[in-house]
Amino acid sequence: MASHSAIHSCLVLCVLLVAPQLGSSYKTTSYYTHGGSRHVFLRDGALSVTHRLSPCSGADADQSMPTVSDTFNRDALRLRALSGSWSKHSDLTIPSTGTPLVALPGGSEYHVTVGYGTPVQKLTVGFDTATTGATFLQCKPCAAGAPCGKAFDPSKIPCGSHECPFKACSGPTCTIAVTKKGTGLVNATFVTDTLTVAPSIPVNDIRVACLEMGARTTDSSSGVIDLSRESHSLASRVILSPETIAFSYCLPWDPATQGFLTFGAARPERAGRGVTYAKLHDNAARPNLYFVKLVGVSIGGIDLPVPAAAIAADALVEVHTTFTYLKPDVYAVLRSNFRWWMKEYVVAPSSGELDTCYDFTHLNAIEVPTITLKFEGGASLELGIEQMLYFKDRRNIFSVACLAFAPAPAYAPAAAVIGSLAQSETEVVYDVLGGKLGLVPNRC
Repeated sequence: MASHSAIHSCLVLCVLLVAPQLGSSYKTTSYYTHGGSRHVFLRDGALSVTHRLSPCSGADADQSMPTVSDTFNRDALRLRALSGSWSKHSDLTIPSTGTPLVALPGGSEYHVTVGYGTPVQKLTVGFDTATTGATFLQCKPCAAGAPCGKAFDPSKIPCGSHECPFKACSGPTCTIAVTKKGTGLVNATFVTDTLTVAPSIPVNDIRVACLEMGARTTDSSSGVIDLSRESHSLASRVILSPETIAFSYCLPWDPATQGFLTFGAARPERAGRGVTYAKLHDNAARPNLYFVKLVGVSIGGIDLPVPAAAIAADALVEVHTTFTYLKPDVYAVLRSNFRWWMKEYVVAPSSGELDTCYDFTHLNAIEVPTITLKFEGGASLELGIEQMLYFKDRRNIFSVACLAFAPAPAYAPAAAVIGSLAQSETEVVYDVLGGKLGLVPNRC
């Protein structure tokens, strides 16, 4: 059972979230022209994943592209929350009650629609691989005057029950109040019910933390599904066999397309899909997170001239962090090599902390070196132009773009972080039973 402090940290993280193959086919460069198209085929039994900027998203999200500064600020909030250091930094704070949670940049970047409760209530939610043992939902009763159409109507867990993680709770229900400097931020009451992730795939007795006091997500979704390694998460509750995986997702890069999220599916190799696997590493300090070991980085098919021991690092695989962070020395060498490859293009001014930028306007074609991240176990993540560059106008690659890497800050929970932009269009396979994380390229 999760400790009181761990759950309290989880609720703080929730406030941050809701208030916010190397082989014969390997390419050394990628070539892009105007007029290209992309087709998406949704998989049977999969939940459709939409980007928050998509008009098909069930959440009423702000559809404007965040600035680089907003994105870095959101990444910093996220990484500090995961490392437990958010409260030690005066410039990054959780807004108190009365401060609009939309003041924090972002919210869930990706959404799915699930059914929760009996009878089923359809809810649009984000999903997270790094919470601490609870799915979070906005629940009834709602605060006076607050919108209530997307709130869940729960059956509550009694205080003192074995499902209640709060030994010091008081009153009839399993409730805790989260405060900061004496100001109440949110009340959370734990409930259990059935989560329906597909019409024929109900998962019984999923524990949910109901957020009250009028708390709302910045994207107007109904909450966040927990896919962490914690024993109460949905990922831990999926019935598995040696032939199945806990879950997988493919994050869409283009807001006009869709990705997918699956649970309990057959291993991708059983379906004839090319997959490479990295070994999942345990971290005693952060057992709920998914770590792999980064062992190499190449650009244009050539390994960076950095000793293997200097590159080797635990890397956190993250869906709510946008950019990819490397050890500062490794990042410096990658940046230098990337600039050499791109010396024929017009250099653009730095954008916030992204210091390697180019102006592709008025061009009809772009050639960029492929960047490949290599992991212990043989997996590799090959990044094309969409995954390695951050575009001011994501709907137009012939615009200004910056290398979407940065040196890992000292407060990060790992020496390297693989962000959502680098993962986009790759199916990321979580084989929890086998202790592996798989990568299947070009899946959405």
